[in-house]
Amino acid sequence: MERIYIFTGKGGVGKTSVAAAHAIKSAEEGKKTLLVSTDMAHNLGDLFEIPIGKRPEAIMENLDAYEIDPEYVMEHDFNDMMLSLLKLLPQGSPRAMEGYGMLPGMEELFALLKINEIYQEGTYERIIVDCAPTGETLSLLKFPELLSWYMEKLFPVGKIAVRVLSPIARQLYKVELPSKAAMSDIEKLYLKLYHLQELLKNREATSIRLVTLPEKMVVEETKRNYMYMNLYNFNVDGLYINRILPEDIANPFFDEWLMIQRKYREQLQESFAAIPIYEIPWYDEELRGMKAVKRICKDALTEDGIFDGKIITQRECFEQNSKGYLMTVNLPFADKSGVDLYQSDSDIIIKINNFKRNIPLPNVLRTYRVTGAKMEGEILSIQFEKGDAAYE
Repeated sequence: MERIYIFTGKGGVGKTSVAAAHAIKSAEEGKKTLLVSTDMAHNLGDLFEIPIGKRPEAIMENLDAYEIDPEYVMEHDFNDMMLSLLKLLPQGSPRAMEGYGMLPGMEELFALLKINEIYQEGTYERIIVDCAPTGETLSLLKFPELLSWYMEKLFPVGKIAVRVLSPIARQLYKVELPSKAAMSDIEKLYLKLYHLQELLKNREATSIRLVTLPEKMVVEETKRNYMYMNLYNFNVDGLYINRILPEDIANPFFDEWLMIQRKYREQLQESFAAIPIYEIPWYDEELRGMKAVKRICKDALTEDGIFDGKIITQRECFEQNSKGYLMTVNLPFADKSGVDLYQSDSDIIIKINNFKRNIPLPNVLRTYRVTGAKMEGEILSIQFEKGDAAYE
């Protein structure tokens, strides 16, 4: 079965070299592999010291590399879809004239749609993705769900919105809603977004892997990253602690650094005990070229099951109980004092610091209200009952 591995972490932790090492190991195992970069600051070409173009290119047996150019992908692979999206904007508006840059995150969305398209083609057994730093990756991964949510609100099934809102849309909102003919294109986009978000959240198909360093600021960001990944329902099944100094370095200059690294390695081991952890040594040379990257394979990626997908946390779920229904969400490392929760007509909204997720409620719960919520360990439990809400 084909599988996608997405590598992310704080900027400068070595995501690209770790992802590249996995790609090389996969290819050497005889698996047809694609190493793809979605980071706008592409550096796969720099790492392998070869030019990489706008389409997948072979760099060794069983391994292709690809630096996605979102504008090229939008223009050449999804042009019809872009034209459909442009129809949603007022004609002659500056954003409509700008075309492809009309919505924040749109370029990154089409990079993901391209990966989904490649996955569906089935050419590669493993797709390894070198992502941008943490914040950008979170924005990238949650964008399909966010856009789907807005489209669902704007264009409900049955095209009721078009029939009801078309006569007043131009007057009140200065927006020309699409015709019924155009609506089919929007529905196709919605379907693609739905399939994309299901692929990214499918524990049997996609793994998120975090790369970190044994340093305080990086460790704290890694914990937050893991929490937010769980908030948005992604399965993290690997942690890579990079640039570990050798214990026998025998240089007093590094004594304090060794102590710091020991402290945070232990903290990471304790905090992420449920997740497979891999340690990668610090190298006394710049990691450039195929030979240098292969050192990571030899030193750190020696386990046979390193490509096995593991289900670490479950997706949010609804279970019927004596009071009504109970919803549970995994939120590791979340401080309950920083978790806000409220209910709209059709969604549960969970907010942690600057990140917010709207979770659509099943139809059966549209007449239920939240009556209680509590954090127990890493699990947020939300109780739904018939009648008015008692929880604020």
